[in-house]
Amino acid sequence: MSSELTPIDENWSRGLAIVAHPDDLEYGTAAAIARWTSQGKQIVYCLATSGEAGIDGIEPERCGPLREQEERNSAAAVGVDTVEFLGHPDGMLEYGLPLRRDIARAVRRHRPDVVITGYYGESWAPGMVNQADHIALGRCVVDGVRDAGNRWVFRELLDEGLEPVKVSTILVGSPAGTHGVDVTDHFDAGVASLEAHGEYLRGLGDHPMADPREFLEAFARQTGSGLGCAFGVAFEIITP
Repeated sequence: MSSELTPIDENWSRGLAIVAHPDDLEYGTAAAIARWTSQGKQIVYCLATSGEAGIDGIEPERCGPLREQEERNSAAAVGVDTVEFLGHPDGMLEYGLPLRRDIARAVRRHRPDVVITGYYGESWAPGMVNQADHIALGRCVVDGVRDAGNRWVFRELLDEGLEPVKVSTILVGSPAGTHGVDVTDHFDAGVASLEAHGEYLRGLGDHPMADPREFLEAFARQTGSGLGCAFGVAFEIITP
């Protein structure tokens, strides 16, 4: 991540956040979403899976509905009312046409100005390999957003009454981000959003990620130093 970050242009009204699992947005991005909803922007969450394979001690049939509810509670903490789940299998997301089609469909239905997603690079840092679902989902988001603007790709969406829509920007929460958002005034909302994933956090045991405030604060302070503020969130900007 660059030591100096450029503030993100916030001249937009509608955002669609697309990620793989419940809790993916809450490890940083949710604080930025709290800022944006406080500005009157409309944000919708779209999750590829229900996170049903995410808690070792709870079988998927119980875990999926539990994590869906935790995500709804988490979204409400940052001003998001609409949370959708695409129903793809947790832990087994694949890059391919079915997921691209579902993403294109969601983009055409919600017609956002910007799409927000998570980091999908191969690794977070040397020795810290990214998760397969994140990689597959991120690649499908970039291509699915493009597909949403092309009427000749997934023509069946036209039969559903979904006209093409061009999205100007994809914001990728990224350790290699060149842009950032000052979330100093909304950091506590971001923490509350992660804390709403109580069962998931308990399942992490002694993992450092299980302490929401401490974990989020470490990264938000580092990013904030690049923006000249206390707490920040970094993004890579992609023009589809």
